[in-house]
Amino acid sequence: MAMEYESNNWIWDEVFYSPHLFGGLMLTAALLGLSATYLGGIGVFPLSYVWSDFGIFHKKKREKKHIRVYMDGCFDLMHYGHANALRQAKALGDDLVVGAVSDEEIIANKGPPVLPMEERLGLVSGLKWVDQVIANAPYAITEQFMNSLFNEHKIDYIIHGDDPCLLPDGTDAYALAKKAGRYKQIKRTEGVSSTDIVGRILSFVKDTNGSGYNNSTLLKGVSGERHQSQMGQISQFLPTSRRIVQFSNGQGPGPNARIMYIDGAFDLFHAGHVEILKAARQLGDFLLVGIHTDHIVSEHRGMPYPVMHLHERSLSVLACRYVDEVIIGAPWEVTKDMITTFNISLVVHGTVAESNSLLPGETDPYAVPKSMGIFQLLESSKSITTSLVTQRIVANHEAYMKRNAK
Repeated sequence: MAMEYESNNWIWDEVFYSPHLFGGLMLTAALLGLSATYLGGIGVFPLSYVWSDFGIFHKKKREKKHIRVYMDGCFDLMHYGHANALRQAKALGDDLVVGAVSDEEIIANKGPPVLPMEERLGLVSGLKWVDQVIANAPYAITEQFMNSLFNEHKIDYIIHGDDPCLLPDGTDAYALAKKAGRYKQIKRTEGVSSTDIVGRILSFVKDTNGSGYNNSTLLKGVSGERHQSQMGQISQFLPTSRRIVQFSNGQGPGPNARIMYIDGAFDLFHAGHVEILKAARQLGDFLLVGIHTDHIVSEHRGMPYPVMHLHERSLSVLACRYVDEVIIGAPWEVTKDMITTFNISLVVHGTVAESNSLLPGETDPYAVPKSMGIFQLLESSKSITTSLVTQRIVANHEAYMKRNAK
């Protein structure tokens, strides 16, 4: 009996020092059909066990609301600035829905797009932060379209950059979203824009006397100090390790992963690049992409290539959902040492590629993986190339010069 008295002594201390608290406990016990005799005889554990079923000791956790955000754009000549905007938008919610503005709306508001809707959809869908794409979105957020976003697509917030987006009449394209209190803003990525890229191309494809534009320049390339110096002046991109980390998956291959390797310039990242990277990734568990240096690209193709410099091209490739890792400044030749270092299982190359000419004394860059039986040609599902994109711009240079002037 002494042991029993000691074990329940704390109860009587609580009665003396906290009568109101204990009284409340007794009242609750009585309401639950439990007597004071029962409480004193066997302790309070069974009581608390019962109370837990009533939610008295355990607060019900409120389920977190699933946030869906929407961001639209033309996404013409997709670049790392677009990718960074969508990365920031994704961070503001759980699902990112992206609207790709229709060709007709782009023509009416900005001039002709370089890439048609199909190619722009392929690029946007290929980004790692995008969950859903709405084709043929309007350039301006109308009340009807906004209600469709809120009711049909369950969008919580509409996102746009901190740069002004004005309609031809000078009004804010996102005025309705702001008025509805469903607008959020992200920081614009400085140093690149589709207008800037078009300007780079037009400045490089002039004849040597500067009198006009010539598509043959795009196919053959030109060499010389003048073009190289212009390239350095036009690009305003300043790479940082933080930006690279933001775009990276941050995960390496597993111990028994089948590692695929593909290399190239990946200049003016386009829908053809997305498709070949997707095909390469499907062959294994991990896709490693080698990005050739500016020097290698210009040496084999001539200026104006590359239009985008190494770090710009690397970020565009890293943003692709099918890419796990990149080698920034990969060598032209795939060597045995490289294959061993990165534990490469298979080296692949697309059937549609730029016509890179071999330099005097240069051998097949894939000779080693071919001799090891680990090389495979992949059928390219799209015929688009970087040269084709630049030719489109030059063919319509007058329209693009007017567009750039806006």
